[in-house]
Amino acid sequence: MSILHLHDCPAQPWKNGLGRTRELAVEPPGAGMEDFLWRASIAEVDSAAPFSAFPGVDRSIVLLEGEGFRMQLDDGRSHDLTEPFAPFDFPGEAKVNVTLAGGPTRDFNLMTRRGRARGRVTVWRAPADAAIHPDTVLVYLARGTLVLDGQTLQAGDIWRRQDEAPSHIVLAPLSVALAVQAHRAG
Repeated sequence: MSILHLHDCPAQPWKNGLGRTRELAVEPPGAGMEDFLWRASIAEVDSAAPFSAFPGVDRSIVLLEGEGFRMQLDDGRSHDLTEPFAPFDFPGEAKVNVTLAGGPTRDFNLMTRRGRARGRVTVWRAPADAAIHPDTVLVYLARGTLVLDGQTLQAGDIWRRQDEAPSHIVLAPLSVALAVQAHRAG
């Protein structure tokens, strides 16, 4: 079973250099910003800075910590990303300006290359939610504990599918996990 810890994922600059991100997983392994099929990461947002543009990419963002921010998209829409663990989807080519609602925040991001891959983030909030879908490629434990086939994950731990999925999953009460399903389009 492949378990990573968030603190082992080095911080890197955003594509536009205006923030920091920690890559949790990318497919194919070793892919860069221009050739990934899907990519999961955690971003640290500590100032009002525009998001990096990713033409041809579908994005999903989930507030993990902090008061969040207002996203102003170039199509005139705005979205308040202020509710923790509520995914919001938007096109990667959108120009997005951010206004912080308070101090720094951390958010989870899933990006999938449009037409080549599909993905989504499912939030597990209750023990009954914890079920590995056949397309589940990653689980990020945001809060509490999660036991996968006898191995305990703590907040900030990441399970990445290598081969078989765990057969026994127990999400502790009051814990929250984000499960990423991703697959090639077609």
